[in-house]
Amino acid sequence: MSRLLHLALSLSLIGGTGALLPMTVARPAPIPTEPDRRQADPFAIPAEAWSRPIGEPLTRPSRVKTPYPMVDDGPRQGAPLGGIGAGTFSRTYAGDFARWHLDTGHHVYGSVPSMMFSVYTRQGERTLTQALWTGRPSRSLSAWQWDYPVGAGTYYALYPRSWFVYDWDALPVELAVEQFSPVIPHNYRESSYPIAIFTWRAHNPTDEPVTLGLMFTTPNLLYPGAGHVHRMRTEDTPAGRAVGVEMATGQPFEPGEGMGSLAISALELPGVSASVRTRFLTAGDGADIWADFSADGRLDDVDDQTPGTAGEVLGAGVAATVELAPGETRRVAFALAWDMPVMTFGPGEHWYKRYTAFYGRDGNRAWDIARDGLRDADTWRQTIVDWQAPILADESRPAWYKTALFNELYFVADGGTAWEHGRVGDPPPPGDYLGRFAYIECFDYPYYNTFDVDFYASFALLELWPDLEINIMRDFAAAIPLADETPFIVGYSGTVAPRKLPGAVPHDLGAPDEAPWKRVNAFTWQDTNRWKDLNAKFALRLYRDVILLDRPDLATELWSAAVDAIDYLAAMDADGDGIPENEGVPDQTYDTWPVRGISAYSGGLWIAALAAMRELAHLVGDEDAAAGYAARFEAARARYEDTLWTGRYYAYDADSRAIMADQLAGEWYASISGLEVLPASRVDAALRTIYDHNVRRFQDGLMGAVNGIEPDGSPVRSEQAEEVWTGTTYMLAAHMLFRGLDSTAWATAYGIYRHTYETGGLWFRTPEAWDAAGNFRAGMYMRPLAVWAIETALARRAD
Repeated sequence: MSRLLHLALSLSLIGGTGALLPMTVARPAPIPTEPDRRQADPFAIPAEAWSRPIGEPLTRPSRVKTPYPMVDDGPRQGAPLGGIGAGTFSRTYAGDFARWHLDTGHHVYGSVPSMMFSVYTRQGERTLTQALWTGRPSRSLSAWQWDYPVGAGTYYALYPRSWFVYDWDALPVELAVEQFSPVIPHNYRESSYPIAIFTWRAHNPTDEPVTLGLMFTTPNLLYPGAGHVHRMRTEDTPAGRAVGVEMATGQPFEPGEGMGSLAISALELPGVSASVRTRFLTAGDGADIWADFSADGRLDDVDDQTPGTAGEVLGAGVAATVELAPGETRRVAFALAWDMPVMTFGPGEHWYKRYTAFYGRDGNRAWDIARDGLRDADTWRQTIVDWQAPILADESRPAWYKTALFNELYFVADGGTAWEHGRVGDPPPPGDYLGRFAYIECFDYPYYNTFDVDFYASFALLELWPDLEINIMRDFAAAIPLADETPFIVGYSGTVAPRKLPGAVPHDLGAPDEAPWKRVNAFTWQDTNRWKDLNAKFALRLYRDVILLDRPDLATELWSAAVDAIDYLAAMDADGDGIPENEGVPDQTYDTWPVRGISAYSGGLWIAALAAMRELAHLVGDEDAAAGYAARFEAARARYEDTLWTGRYYAYDADSRAIMADQLAGEWYASISGLEVLPASRVDAALRTIYDHNVRRFQDGLMGAVNGIEPDGSPVRSEQAEEVWTGTTYMLAAHMLFRGLDSTAWATAYGIYRHTYETGGLWFRTPEAWDAAGNFRAGMYMRPLAVWAIETALARRAD
């Protein structure tokens, strides 16, 4: 979608329904001491894949806890499909396609029943035709057979792969499908492709032959209106013959107008025949295509190229048919590809997507992308399997952790993600141009690359797509000297502040409805020019990347930006004691939790940043600067210790003895980069205190680490202090692991996994936060990617 697909997916046009299934909560489970491995199924689905009975409802899912509206589509979700920056959509565990992020930076949820897989079987005189969704549309396609039985099979997900295994007595075959897009670590080409692969496996366990037909239908997702043309396409590939339907607008491509093309295809092989029907009306009863498929499990190759008329949304279908002998197993592959080459942000902001570096900018290559996907799907799949295999095979990692580790990666592609390959109207960039990358904080807080949050989330990019991490750091470095004096009203206080001051690390790189990368600091809740964490985080993240990626050249390249950032923050040290003071307002990432004077969080980031700057100065050969930072570090550390150390932990701030779960964020970044900042005995004592109070004394230790708690176990009365933050808990667990506190670490992280994937119904929409009742704020959030910090800790710790 862009402004176009909001219309194309409007439920009135395509007969969809946004109705949600009723839902239920599982009984709390104890922390497992051994990996909970299921028996391997016939289709080799990893035991660590998250699973749920197909369409099984949940009656008491976690709900939005805020008095103001936030996105809450309920737990009927599934792993997304689509490459990084290509746009994504999701097929839910009920079998429908219902979550749409094809319009970069925007979220739409609603079932599109004309986008559907259906199955036909014939054994002897017995026939069956069934759409594979446990629901039914309310206004269209009444001729189709709906209401696949709830619980008749299992959905599995281990991103980027997911599976349906169907288990219904009415089916005379064992049937399963694996679906994925080629989101592959350290791959900057295929990972960007706008394609979804669906590979079906069918086995005949009976002693009679079975005719099996599978049909994939889709509406034309392009701009609705007159002129849509669908045509049959066939093409031989080394893997087999691609047969399908190419869908176009019938109009010349115009950047920003949402034109492009779409294609569905099946792979025809010896024993697998493919057939098509190029045109049906998605808002009608669907009798023409359903009767065609129900007759024999095939389509009649009706190549109707009649253009659509105003108000129509055309659909198309492709079928694959096999004859299964007793005991025979066959594979059937489908592909869906979309060539929508332009991202549209605010007025005049049109950018080409990354994949256009490989398929051009004309928007007419969907068929080629689908064809190449059918050809290369097995290679892509094996690459994903080989990447995940060592982690899955490691018995020292709990099985539930592996489930969370891979499934939280959904956000890299699904988080309103933008990956550009040049601005519309500009000459094409050079061949080695990687492009700028951005993902939003969440759809409720739609800000790109929110720096205070990505400080946690960026471990995923660091580990898997480090070149994208480096480009983000370059973009922020370039933004530090920028000024934008445009006044705005600060939401928290009602005061007026300038949008961006030179020297301040911006909160974000813009918003989807403005001009990402050009107009930074779209966030208006607080005046982030006065925040005490952003500039220190820039220095720490830079040094981490230099060390962990072995990129000393980055130190030289971004040194001046780091110096400017630290100088700017140092100027906020009002009393000259060597540590910038918090100003009695929420002037850091905890943006509703006030903090005053020297604080554990911001102060800890500051002294760690001084240590990082000392080492960066050595790397760039500026020994005078190194000596200066070293002296400032020693003085600041002494002041920090004297002010905040309680004997068991570092107090929240100069006025409060509260225990903050995230008090050691700066120490974590420093230690993972090889720096010694705080006394090791005190760090270990503080981590144990956090576990004893923030984890164990909050909801029996089964919901993660509450942000703040008083020494006597009573809550700290502030909205965010009383929340668990998923990403900060994961990074806290990583720190514990790094320091050898293994059982403590796994127990801490387990609470986040448990409420996300077992009790809260928050899979594939992991939120920023939840409260003691389990209700959440800000779903589909960036920060939970911090689960990948655990991998960094495991790789870097001294065993």
